[in-house]
Amino acid sequence: MIYTMNNCWDQLPPQFLERLSRIVPKELKEQILESYCRKRPTTLRVNTLKSTNESVAHELTKLGLIYHRPEWYPLAFILEGSAYDTLGKIMESELYKNGEVYVQNLSSMIPPLVLDPSPGNRVLDLAAAPGSKTTQMAMMMKDSGEIIANDLSPIRIFKLKANLAGQGVTHTTTNRMPGQFLWKRFPQYFDKALVDAPCSLEGTIYTEKPKSYAQWSVHKIKELSQRQRYLLRSAISATKAGGEIVYSTCTLAPEENEGVIDWILAKEKVELIPISIPGLKTYPGITQWGNAKPYDERVKNCMRIYPTELMEGFFVAKLRKIA
Repeated sequence: MIYTMNNCWDQLPPQFLERLSRIVPKELKEQILESYCRKRPTTLRVNTLKSTNESVAHELTKLGLIYHRPEWYPLAFILEGSAYDTLGKIMESELYKNGEVYVQNLSSMIPPLVLDPSPGNRVLDLAAAPGSKTTQMAMMMKDSGEIIANDLSPIRIFKLKANLAGQGVTHTTTNRMPGQFLWKRFPQYFDKALVDAPCSLEGTIYTEKPKSYAQWSVHKIKELSQRQRYLLRSAISATKAGGEIVYSTCTLAPEENEGVIDWILAKEKVELIPISIPGLKTYPGITQWGNAKPYDERVKNCMRIYPTELMEGFFVAKLRKIA
């Protein structure tokens, strides 16, 4: 790929670029840097509480939109053409206004698929707003059972409630409190839990949007990793023995990913479940970072998704509570 400027990623923090060289496979570095310079296409998910694949496909065609679907998730649509144009058409469409579709990056759809909640389950979404994954899980559960969707920010809770209503979700209760203390209110209550943790957002960087990396720093990564540990531990304490917990971030930083899982494996009676999604290109967790002690070998069972022109970078781990 050729750019008219020297390197569109030169504006990114030098320390971030240096770390990236040590984190990602050498052969992927240029692909990742180039992905940061391009706006990804509009992608959306069918809301089966209100519509069907066939109906959405028909309406997209009527709107003059060309699409294709990822083989690993039949409910996802990738719209071809300018992301600005396609997003505008979708936002103005009845499909969107009626809640028949949800605009969502493909990578964001993965954690609910890994958690795989069933109708009738009790599910915790510990850091839920704005509700992309909450509404997806509600759909997978056929709007039955119970979801507790927690977030601390009153503004984000407002957005979460609006998205739940727009998607036709009725069995989800919103909750506003610090996630690290939620286990005290719901000890060993849930069958499954999702911790899509606040993170340093390294997988979502877009060079034309400086806000996407303006707050990045190694200090911030260390600060976030401490918070993430206690959010995950809270979710485990709130889950029944035998229950499953998915931890995910949209960053590449090992301290926030494998480092958190390594820590929790030493602190809690949990096992790390290997995960794979047929048709989706993923990479194993890394076991060594910097000069620190190697991580537990089991972190190889985690899933890394590196940024591409189509997908944001993501990290996913699946745990089962043993006792």
